[in-house]
Amino acid sequence: MLSLTDAKPSLLKISDKLSVRFQKTGSGPPLLLIHTIRTQLEYFRALAPLLARSHTVYAIDLPGHGHSPIDPSASFDERYFRQAVIRFIEELNLSDLTIVGESIGGALALTVAASLPQTAKRVYAINPYDYETRYGDGIRRGNWFANLIIGSLQIPVLGAINASLENKTILGKIMGGGYHDPRKLPADLLAEFDEVAHRPGYKRVARKVLAGWRSWSKARDYYRQISAPVTLIYGDSDWSRPSERERTSSLIPAAQNVTLKNTGHFSAVENPSELARIILPADPAKATVAI
Repeated sequence: MLSLTDAKPSLLKISDKLSVRFQKTGSGPPLLLIHTIRTQLEYFRALAPLLARSHTVYAIDLPGHGHSPIDPSASFDERYFRQAVIRFIEELNLSDLTIVGESIGGALALTVAASLPQTAKRVYAINPYDYETRYGDGIRRGNWFANLIIGSLQIPVLGAINASLENKTILGKIMGGGYHDPRKLPADLLAEFDEVAHRPGYKRVARKVLAGWRSWSKARDYYRQISAPVTLIYGDSDWSRPSERERTSSLIPAAQNVTLKNTGHFSAVENPSELARIILPADPAKATVAI
């Protein structure tokens, strides 16, 4: 099992159907890490220790992801995940909270901040996944293989069969499409994602997340309600297009924009030190560059 540090993950039971696995590290003001589509808290194993030097970092497994329990009846759309994150924050009574999320975690960082204006102190939304125009749109932009496999998952019967056939090699080729340099996907991290994918019910959850694709585009409806300062961070090789990035930025009052060079969609793995530099500068404005 991979871990962020020597700290042992805990399981927070929120209700009979909702429990969230999380790991708490560091000390100082609270900071919440929300992972990408199809990953888990170990995704932040390189970034979290850097942030924990000055913050109490809470890295979570979204419901049905990683080792968080699976509720088969859940919708697994943006609203479901947003409500789960809000419940997590409320259960731990977190305040003056910095929220950092990537991909679907980036979209959730923004919608949660819109929902909790008195709690969210600052938001860093990394490659926010808010541009879906079709099933699995973002992931399918990675490479031809991802387009083929992910696209097939929406087909009745065939989709379930193809999902069941997924293995570490297939997963690696799909996830590799989210890196500027696919060689930067660590083999042991991929092995962890593959191990988790064999949990009972997990692949059905993965398909349900993709089936909720419209909800991630609708997440933008909440952005104008955000009152906390927001920094949007994009890898220069992210799946999103320049026009989509500009659209997101235009919806958020006074959003700052940063572009990471030689970085794809999975920036917390590919470029964690630069992310930490942006999130923890003495003067956040000095880290801002136009996209």
